[in-house]
Amino acid sequence: MSGTPQWFSPEDEAVLARRGVSLDEAVRQLRTLAHPPGFALLDRPCTPGDGIVALDEGRLADCVAAHAEAAAEGRVTVFVPASGAATRMFKDLLALLGRPGDLAPADVRAAAESGDAEARALLAWVEGLPRFAFRDALARVLASRGLELEALRTQGPWRALLEGALNAGGLAQAQAPKALLEFHREGVVARTAFEEQLAEGAMLARDRDGRTRMHFTVSPEHRAQFEALLARARAERELPGTLEYATGFSEQHPATDTLAGDPAGGPFRDPSGALLFRPSGHGALLRNLDALHADLVFLKNIDNVAAGRLRGETSRWAAALLGLASQLAALAHALLARLDAGDASAPAEAAAFLRESLGEPAPPADAAALREALARPVRVCGMVRNTGEPGGGPFWVRDREGRLTRQIVESAQVDPASAEQVAILRAATHFNPVFLACALRGADGRPYALDRFTDPDAVIVTRKSAFGRDLLALERPGLWNGAMARWNTVFVEVPLAVFNPVKTVLDLLRPEHQA
Repeated sequence: MSGTPQWFSPEDEAVLARRGVSLDEAVRQLRTLAHPPGFALLDRPCTPGDGIVALDEGRLADCVAAHAEAAAEGRVTVFVPASGAATRMFKDLLALLGRPGDLAPADVRAAAESGDAEARALLAWVEGLPRFAFRDALARVLASRGLELEALRTQGPWRALLEGALNAGGLAQAQAPKALLEFHREGVVARTAFEEQLAEGAMLARDRDGRTRMHFTVSPEHRAQFEALLARARAERELPGTLEYATGFSEQHPATDTLAGDPAGGPFRDPSGALLFRPSGHGALLRNLDALHADLVFLKNIDNVAAGRLRGETSRWAAALLGLASQLAALAHALLARLDAGDASAPAEAAAFLRESLGEPAPPADAAALREALARPVRVCGMVRNTGEPGGGPFWVRDREGRLTRQIVESAQVDPASAEQVAILRAATHFNPVFLACALRGADGRPYALDRFTDPDAVIVTRKSAFGRDLLALERPGLWNGAMARWNTVFVEVPLAVFNPVKTVLDLLRPEHQA
C-alpha cells in the first residue's frame, strides 16, 4: 500500500501482528487521523411523535409480557461495560489531597465560603459520610490506624479521612473500577455497583430454571476481584432451580486499541521509538458484544443502578424495551420468510412495517432492498427528557447519500463552527441514558456479524499529549453511536426514574441511592 514503507519498520509490523492489527488497518487509522471524516449532519432532534415512540400502559404491558416469555426461554442476556475507573468520581477530593496542609475543618470551611468549589465538595463529602454505603469499611481502615471516623469527621484533620478513603493502603477508591465501589446499603449490608447489577439482572435475564445470563467487560488487572465478588454473591444468593448466575467476563482486545498519530504525519512514537497505542473508547466493546452470540441483550452502564427500593420500576421499563425488541425482530423475520417465499403481498407489508414500526421515512420498494433493510440487528433505545445531564441525544441525521436515519449523536460529532448544527444539537428534548435492548439474531437463528452494520466514518479524532508532545488520538465509532449506525432503530421515551448515574461520589447522596 502506498505510504506504508515510510511509516512502519519490520519491527513495527511484528508489533502490529502480535496485537492482531493488520498493516492495512494500521495505515487506515493513520490516514483517518490525517484526514478525519466530516461531522455528523443533523437534520433535527428526534421528539415524541417524530422519531421517539411513547408507550401507553396497554402497549407497555404487552411488551413486558413478551419479555417474560423470551426470558423464560433463556433468550435474554444483560451486558454491562464495567471496566471504567472511578478516578473521575473523586476529581475534586483528589485535587484537595494534592494541596499542602492537613485540611483542618476551619480552613476548609473558610475556603468553601470564599467560593472554592473543591472545598465545598469536601464539606459535602464529610457531612454526608454517615450516609455513604462505604462508611463502615472506611471506619475499619481508620481504626486499623488508631483513628476514629466520627472524631475525625467532627474535629479533623480531614486529610486522614481522604487518605483512608482514596489512597492505596486504605479503601483505594480512586484506583478502583467504579463497579467495585460500595454504592448502596440495605440494613447493615453494603453492596457494590457490581452486586446491584447482579440483583437487577436477576429480574431481567432469569429463565424458567433460574439461570441468569449476564456479561461484564472488565480490565485485566481487576478481573480477579470481580470473580471473587461474584463467588461471594453466588454463595449468598443462589438457590438451585430458583437462581443461578451464568455470568461471564471479558476484556477489551488489544487489537481494538488504535495508533496514536503524529500531528506532522505518520505514527506517534514514544522516546524509545516504539509505536504508541491508545484505548479506542467504548466502541471497542462491539467485539465483546459480538462474541457473546447472544439473542436478546440489554445494555446499560455500570453506574446507572438505583437502590433496591427503586429496582422494580427500572426493571419494568428494561423488560418493556426487551419485549419490544423481541417483537420487532420476530415480525421482521416473518416478513423475510414471506419475501423469500414469493408472497405477493409481502413487499407492501414489509414497506409498511419499516415505515410504521421501524420509523424508516422512505422504505425501499423492491424485494431485494426490502430484504436488506429487514435483515439487520434491532436496537430499542430508551430516551429520557433532557435535564441538562451530559451525554448524547437522539437525532434525525442525513447520511452521505442524503438519507434520513435516527442516530444517537454525541456533541463531539457535531461541527462547533456551524451555528445551525449547534442550534439543532441544543434543541434536543431528550438524551441517551444508555438503556437499550438489542435483538442480535437473524431469521435463521444465527447471530449477525455486528461489524457489518457499523459506520466506520463515525470516528472522533482529538488532540492529546504524551511524553510532553502533542498527538492525535482516534476513537472508534461509539458502541451505541456509529457502531450501531446501520441497525434498525427505535427510540422509546422512558421515565427519568430509570436514569440514576453516579458521576461524582456526591451523587451517592441523592435520594435514589439511599435506602
